[in-house]
Amino acid sequence: MLSARLFRPLSQLPGKTLSFYDRENGMSHTLLFSSNSFAPISHRTYAGQVNPVGSKAVLITGCDSGFGFSLANHLHSQGFLVFAGCLLKHKGDSGVQKLDSLKSDRLRTVQLNVCKSEEVEEVVEIIRSSLKNPETGLWGLVNNAGISTFGEVEFTSMETYKEVAEVNLWGTVRMTKSFLPLIRRAKGRVVNISSMLGRMANPARSPYCITKFGVEAFSDCLRYEMQPLGVKVSVVEPGNFIAGTSLYSPERIQAIAKKMWDDLPEVVRKDYGKKYFDEKIAKMENYCNSGSTDTTPVIKAVTHALTANTPYTRYHPMDYYWWLRMQLMTHLPAAVSDKIYIH
Repeated sequence: MLSARLFRPLSQLPGKTLSFYDRENGMSHTLLFSSNSFAPISHRTYAGQVNPVGSKAVLITGCDSGFGFSLANHLHSQGFLVFAGCLLKHKGDSGVQKLDSLKSDRLRTVQLNVCKSEEVEEVVEIIRSSLKNPETGLWGLVNNAGISTFGEVEFTSMETYKEVAEVNLWGTVRMTKSFLPLIRRAKGRVVNISSMLGRMANPARSPYCITKFGVEAFSDCLRYEMQPLGVKVSVVEPGNFIAGTSLYSPERIQAIAKKMWDDLPEVVRKDYGKKYFDEKIAKMENYCNSGSTDTTPVIKAVTHALTANTPYTRYHPMDYYWWLRMQLMTHLPAAVSDKIYIH
């Protein structure tokens, strides 16, 4: 069994002071750490970048608004050839119009519903035919499209569970499988947008947590498989950016809550009561009002994953409260996190 002996606090590690002693074999092992290993995402450095960026093509899903919209603009400004997948392109959504107004030959919006295999395959053909040499492949796929909802388990319908999973989880799997042949040819990148709620569960968020936990597992399996083939897979786990992504508005929260209450079985409504239900909705409203409006940390994380020669496995663009909470809930015994966050 390995026992760890930590000679000084992690914050003071100069680069080679974390040693392990193997009692069974009588051997000591030393792990090397760079200071960047413990740096916030905004301080991560590029130990060499892919070159030239201008020849690289990237597909981003969910570009109608939020992270996807900002990322499409940013990567275009960095010189990438950007294919921006938009759910509402056929309806002339305002986000699509803004991207199209750039009138650039390096940014193209495409109609893309990640739940529809026929639309996904159409985009495969669009990209293949747009590349100067399809055999060079597609450099990056950013699986950003996602939806969210809330509600305790007994308040959430099976249709809601399936709807969220179809976009967040199966949409990510469908997109990745369809584009892997092009990604492999480029020895490129797959970047999956997960969430801090893909690492730690939260009351009233089970539909969302389930899908993001699934994205984490899928990403790990894919990374193991792709590593020998030269494809790098990264996961970005944003904190609370609800205010910056337009996922929820007060009107939408109330609309979801009304439908949820109206659809509840009578026995559930009777057992919990309207007062309890309304208190949970009020907590959700407070949570939605607390999120960051600046999505820059997420954009920087995805850019690093696409451009660094050695991208990180996971990125944590979140404030220190959520980062610390995630460490406690994922590294300490469950009884500890239960005591802190439930009781």
